[in-house]
Amino acid sequence: MLNIIRFTILACAIQLLASCVTAPKKIAPTPAPMDARKELAQAQIESAAGSDKKAVQRLKNVIAKYPQSDAADDAYMQLARIYFSKNMYEPAYQSYMSLVNSDVLSPNEGEALIGASRSLMKLGRLDEALALNTRALKIPGVSPNTMLEMHKQRYTLLSSLGDRVDSLKSLAYIYENDPKPENKANAQARASEIVSIGLNEKDLERLVDSGDFGFIRPQAAFRLGLLRLQAKDFDGARNSFARAAELGQGTPLQRQASDYLAQIDSRRRVDPKSIGAVLPLTGKHSAVAQRTLRGLQLGLGIYGSNRSSYRLAVVDSEGSPEGAKRAVERLVSEDSVIAVVGSLLSRTAPAVAAKTEEMGVPSIALSQRAGLTEGNSFVFRNAITSEMQMRELVRIAMDQLGYKKFAVLYPNDSYGVEYANLFWDEVLARGGTITGAQIYSPTETDFRAPIRRLVGTYYLEDRRDEYRARVSEWFKKQKSLKSRQSPPDDLLEPIVEFEALFVPDSPKALGQIAPMLAYQGVTSARLLGTNLWNTPDTIRRGQKNVENAVFIDSNIANDPVFKASRFFQEFRQTFGEDPGLFEAQGFEVGLLLRQLIDRGERSRSGLASSLANIRQYQGLSGAMSMNAQRELERPLKPLVIKDGNILSWTPALETVDSPSGPNRPQQNRKNRLQR
Repeated sequence: MLNIIRFTILACAIQLLASCVTAPKKIAPTPAPMDARKELAQAQIESAAGSDKKAVQRLKNVIAKYPQSDAADDAYMQLARIYFSKNMYEPAYQSYMSLVNSDVLSPNEGEALIGASRSLMKLGRLDEALALNTRALKIPGVSPNTMLEMHKQRYTLLSSLGDRVDSLKSLAYIYENDPKPENKANAQARASEIVSIGLNEKDLERLVDSGDFGFIRPQAAFRLGLLRLQAKDFDGARNSFARAAELGQGTPLQRQASDYLAQIDSRRRVDPKSIGAVLPLTGKHSAVAQRTLRGLQLGLGIYGSNRSSYRLAVVDSEGSPEGAKRAVERLVSEDSVIAVVGSLLSRTAPAVAAKTEEMGVPSIALSQRAGLTEGNSFVFRNAITSEMQMRELVRIAMDQLGYKKFAVLYPNDSYGVEYANLFWDEVLARGGTITGAQIYSPTETDFRAPIRRLVGTYYLEDRRDEYRARVSEWFKKQKSLKSRQSPPDDLLEPIVEFEALFVPDSPKALGQIAPMLAYQGVTSARLLGTNLWNTPDTIRRGQKNVENAVFIDSNIANDPVFKASRFFQEFRQTFGEDPGLFEAQGFEVGLLLRQLIDRGERSRSGLASSLANIRQYQGLSGAMSMNAQRELERPLKPLVIKDGNILSWTPALETVDSPSGPNRPQQNRKNRLQR
């Protein structure tokens, strides 16, 4: 046993010594005679003429006859290229490697390794190809063009093998050494894509710390800053942005990094008595913005009898996402606000939410835009959201009115699609059925076609036998055909399998849809809608055709308790007009922030924590609590149009003339809503 151990140790020592011995040097090639050169030239001519078999045999003869000459070196290269061009990748690889492994020194070794690696790539042997590429890079004295080709090949290999980080080294080399501007631009674009979506923090740190990555380093530092900012690691983010500004001097990235540095530094400056507001003060929504602003001012004590030392900084969002982002940056950096109120618009609300979340400033949105608070710990909302409305509307329709079958008629815009899908999901969740759905253009003015599609009278071929029978019956009833030669297009009775029809659109559209429904014979289905209908305009446009329509809203404007409230009287006395929902929402937010700060909150994170824990806060329409989605839930009321008035719905208002059920079966037309 001892001898075996000694033998093993001795063998290992011999192997170690052998590995340390310098590999034998290759010998210099002998000059080839003129005949060999003629043979090479003739082989090249034959190959160009398509006589590859002759060329291959001639080249093999040269190699066999002059194995240690420079002619054999050229013959191997020429032979490998012929094989490669014929998609014979294994012989091509063998020819290239014969040159590489020859004991004769060759100036073509680097190019041969590239060719051998390329052949292996074609054969799918990527790991072996990468090993040859790595070996090629270590050859001294390789020409710049060959070295550039090596890195292009290496980038392709590493990308295919999933090594994004090392592939960036080759992209950096290509960017620095490729003379063609289009190739530089391509390398830069690919690097930016990898840095933006393909690397984690550890990978990015490696890029920033190593000079091998050249122009990519500032991009990596900037991306690292964004990731740390998203993770609320503000110190780490500041260090990364500072590094990006340093590495990217003289580039647009330096300015962008400097902007983030300024934003992060502004986090440390907080004025607890300074509140910011981002509102569309110009444009078609300016009137709503002003109404909201007056409520906010009253809640904060800027105006009214209960004055305070709070300061309200207001910036116009200009109705655009970019304008909203700039507004938030200005409020934080210049006004040191502790919180931001806004935005009202679905278009700008996501921008405000994203920016305030990024800067660690609590914001309270007043927009109904779906998903606004998702994934954001600093974003809150005080609005009657689409989810809240649909949850309550379907509850009333199914639990109180007893409906089980519904249809949806909706516009192909963001509002219509959002509400239609939420309504559909809520109906299914409660065990109901959607028996039909029809979409229409937001600019539609003639609703005959979408309604006929909904009730099965549009596609006559679907009811061909019934239609022919009705046409025949119609002709029999005609005493004379002088005045009319063809039957009307409304001979078929509508198939109405739904008990209620949901229409998420404006009073203007409803004013055209409701009479067309009656004209098409759809008179038994209850109309359901959104809080857009809570206006006298709905009754003016729809008249008797919207009677008994049900929708959900807070109904603050018509609530006697609201009109008797201290806020209502104070607002009227201060601004000379009656407040509505927008004024009320602004007031609630202003008063809530004021009370929390007066209780001692002096930091943005502390204020955000207090907002998240609001329970049973007394709002103007009742007790409000912050739910798990960071949305203030308020009491909502079902409203009904009755005798030309908008009233709070109660079971007592249901009479025998109210729509209560279907006329006849209808075929199921849609499975799911898509915009």
